[in-house]
Amino acid sequence: MAVYTQLGAEALAAIISEFDVGALVSAKGIAEGVSNSNWLIDTAGKDGNGARFILTMYEARTEVSELPFFLGLLDHLAARDCPVPRTIHDRAGQAYRLHDGKALALIEFLPGVSVSEPTADQARAVGAALAQVHLAAADFPGRRSNGLALADWVELAEACGADGLHEISLGLDRQISDELLHLAAHWPRDLPHSVIHADLFPDNVLMLGDRVTGLIDFYFACHDITAYDLAVTHAAWCFSNDGTHFDAALSQALLAGYESVRPLLDEERAALPILARGAAMRFLMTRAYDWMNTPADAMVTRKDPLAFARRLEFYADPANAGLFGRA
Repeated sequence: MAVYTQLGAEALAAIISEFDVGALVSAKGIAEGVSNSNWLIDTAGKDGNGARFILTMYEARTEVSELPFFLGLLDHLAARDCPVPRTIHDRAGQAYRLHDGKALALIEFLPGVSVSEPTADQARAVGAALAQVHLAAADFPGRRSNGLALADWVELAEACGADGLHEISLGLDRQISDELLHLAAHWPRDLPHSVIHADLFPDNVLMLGDRVTGLIDFYFACHDITAYDLAVTHAAWCFSNDGTHFDAALSQALLAGYESVRPLLDEERAALPILARGAAMRFLMTRAYDWMNTPADAMVTRKDPLAFARRLEFYADPANAGLFGRA
């Protein structure tokens, strides 16, 4: 989440008036994240008792034509008791609207907080919630390809340029070029696919104690290798923010929680080491690109690409090859 587009009070009030949620009371920009503009919205509520929502304006990385997939997926999963927010349709029944040429949507606000130092019990609950999403989405009719797959990592590396990557960190360009060649040669082709979240970081999970109350920000969701989603979540949850410390207890709990709902096939488990390297590369490349291209006046916190360069080194180390073995 972030704020790239600035909206005044009058514009926000006019937007909210198009939804049957009561008059706008307050709106606060949300600075976390790097993709879309977001506001925390408080309204008077239909019954006058107050209500809270998230207003999202979709920026360049989100195609308007893909919004029916993203928003329809939320409603599909919510109807199947997954902990995800519903979309709030406007007075005309539309899931999103246009404002000055940009699409925006109002999303249900869910209670809970994003944890910064997860416990093993919390990681276990997240693994189980992720598996629940994978199963619940099996009959979702929408389709979307992964716009940040291996070929896209190569394009991002080319866009950053060897000199630009070298400026971020000495030798980063060589690490990336070598790893991209390895991934291209070893990426699995015949594993089960499904709808995946593809971005399940701690700040995209809301929790109350050890209970998951919300999985949010599905705007990278797509069809891809199911176990790749678990690898992404592993990379996101099982390391310190800077990538210097790996927590084995979180890793074991996350995997156990996932398999308590959806047991992995032997071939999926065997592929997790290379999938985890791919997950680290995906976020290394998008962070590196954003680091070099985020506007100076954007109300957004840039994410350190080296945090995922360190994760990549960890996953690529032969000494950690047995990380994903059965407990």
